[in-house]
Amino acid sequence: MATEAVPATQSKPFRPTKRKRHPIRRFFGWCFKLFLVLVVLNLLVTVPYIWVTPPRTSYMLQSGEPVAYQYVSIGHISRYVLAATIAPEDQQLGTRPGAFDMDDFNARIKAYSEGKPDPSGSTIPQQLAKNIYLWPEQSAFRKALEAGLASELSMILSDQRILELYLNYAQFGPKLYGICAATWYYFGNPPWNITQYQAAQLMGVLPLPNLVQRAKDGGIYLGPLVHPLVSDYVNGAANVHVPRQIEGLGGWKATVATIGITDTAADHAAFRFDKDSCSTMPQSVGDRLQQEDWH
Repeated sequence: MATEAVPATQSKPFRPTKRKRHPIRRFFGWCFKLFLVLVVLNLLVTVPYIWVTPPRTSYMLQSGEPVAYQYVSIGHISRYVLAATIAPEDQQLGTRPGAFDMDDFNARIKAYSEGKPDPSGSTIPQQLAKNIYLWPEQSAFRKALEAGLASELSMILSDQRILELYLNYAQFGPKLYGICAATWYYFGNPPWNITQYQAAQLMGVLPLPNLVQRAKDGGIYLGPLVHPLVSDYVNGAANVHVPRQIEGLGGWKATVATIGITDTAADHAAFRFDKDSCSTMPQSVGDRLQQEDWH
């Protein structure tokens, strides 16, 4: 007699249970991914400045058109201008590792949180980062962004390139940007043909550029109607502070040597027909002078 077959029990394949990560681990995982994204974004916005100099920055766009500006390469900028910039703005530019000194940075944070005056001021990389990417409003958030972007620029760019960009993007008057436009506007000369005194005067313009005016016959207006702070800054820079600081660094040649520059603008005279030499007055500056003469 046949017996009824008993069906074999069907076994399911073994699948290990997927363990859920702890919420804290997931949180730090997302933070790490966000950090990587921010690093990549920083590289994308800073690396191009090794080779290109965009004609507009965040500050220029916020000031509105028409803007007077034209790029000039560092080879065609007077070494008096370079020295006059390094001495008061950032003497450690060529010797400091990174965008700023951490002790100075922490002291600035402490002073800001306590509502006290800034004890040291921004370095050139910090000012450059602000001019290119950010906005004038003072806030802890903006300063944090500025510090991060400045550090990125310092890692990627040479000291000479940082100074070149800084002088091309610094504001020297109302809607007047860059050393090329500034020297033609105030002195009727290209940036490679500027005297030590004129270079020092321009450094006195930087703190309050929107209050500075051109004299009718050229030069920076310092007549009876000048804003008193402008007079103090420009005269103080030209006659006291900048010459004294350059002397303390061993003279203008020693000052520019701190960022590896040992030649002069005259050594680049053969290339003054290049488009980046600023050998002729920028059209935007000529238009502004015509409008001012018309008024």
